[in-house]
Amino acid sequence: MSDAPGRSGDKQVPLHEMADLIVAVGRRLPPPTDPEFEPCTPLEISVMRFVHRHPGTSAGAASEAVRLPSSNFSRVLRGLEKRDLVERVVNERNARGVLLYPTEKARRNLRLLHEHWDRTLHGIIDDPGTVQVVSEALRRIEDALTAGKP
Repeated sequence: MSDAPGRSGDKQVPLHEMADLIVAVGRRLPPPTDPEFEPCTPLEISVMRFVHRHPGTSAGAASEAVRLPSSNFSRVLRGLEKRDLVERVVNERNARGVLLYPTEKARRNLRLLHEHWDRTLHGIIDDPGTVQVVSEALRRIEDALTAGKP
């Protein structure tokens, strides 16, 4: 049994250690090298993740969910739109509002990214049960943080 922090059988692993590891792993995941892949900044990725999961969302809801001030969000959104990664559609119920949708290029980009990450992570943890438990825990954390629980 190891005495390393968070690795002992009886000791509670601090939540900050998990958060630290999430950040570290995310920074170490290399982007795809496929020439069809459109690279995105971390902020753009945050916006795209939300739009992919909530197609037809409002700009305000997306801005709030990714915790970007509206001016910064607008700048990111304009850049994504220029690169054909997000489509703005006028809201039929409220002509002043827009709804956001991922484009076909954005869906292809996400598919390339997921395929790349599957190849990159293959063989590190091959137990499907472990992958499911970790994924479910991270999804609950993301949902709670997106909902503004902390």
